[in-house]
Amino acid sequence: MTTPRQQQILDIAREKGQVAVDDLVKRFGVTPQSIRKDLNRLCDDRLLSRTHGGARLASSVENMSYEARRMLASDHKQAIGQAVADLIPDNASLFVNIGTTTEAVAQALLNHQRLMVITNNINVASLMRPYSQNQVIIACGEVRSGDGGIVGEAAVDFISQFKVDFAVIGSSAIDGEGALLDFDYREVKVSQAILSNARHVILAADSTKHERSAPVRIGHISQIHSFVTDRCPNKEFQQLLAGFDIRTIETDQP
Repeated sequence: MTTPRQQQILDIAREKGQVAVDDLVKRFGVTPQSIRKDLNRLCDDRLLSRTHGGARLASSVENMSYEARRMLASDHKQAIGQAVADLIPDNASLFVNIGTTTEAVAQALLNHQRLMVITNNINVASLMRPYSQNQVIIACGEVRSGDGGIVGEAAVDFISQFKVDFAVIGSSAIDGEGALLDFDYREVKVSQAILSNARHVILAADSTKHERSAPVRIGHISQIHSFVTDRCPNKEFQQLLAGFDIRTIETDQP
């Protein structure tokens, strides 16, 4: 059973995605040893996972908050967003799904001309709406309060009406066998419809996605044509990508 302080630490991790020993020492006014003991207990219970100098949320069932995800690896996401935008020409049609990395792609697309952007992400629609050189079409369905994502069968039916040049998708987690994973089965169904209705699929995901897990399968890396990331985690995954002839762009590479 967790102590009140351990519960507060867990709440902070759920809000921010991760915690640091030094920050917790200042917050609670206790010794680093006491905080490390708390973190060890939470890690033993598989609620957190240790990192250098702290811990991060370890749950494979509950996602971290949207604002925490937006801050996590934000510099990498900006670079990934620009690299994806460089793959998409003017006059193209594309899907953009839910996610903080796909929002970074939308930001990088603002200087493009004559795009048709179809999205189930209210944040992407709001970001691109003021730019009249592009057409923005938003899916109908249930609006998820936590992140502005539009999910459900109505969104799936809406997406299925289109056949576009590109799809830009994200993923909450990627396992070693190439499965693309997420937390909400309703969102997954929309992502699967997007995969089925695009001529060229771009997966935009930073390397932290290889450190996480999630319970619902979107699809497999073999369904992707281009993979844009900050770096690939290991040679085995690089070989998996090469085996499916997936174009891979690592933004951390010179």
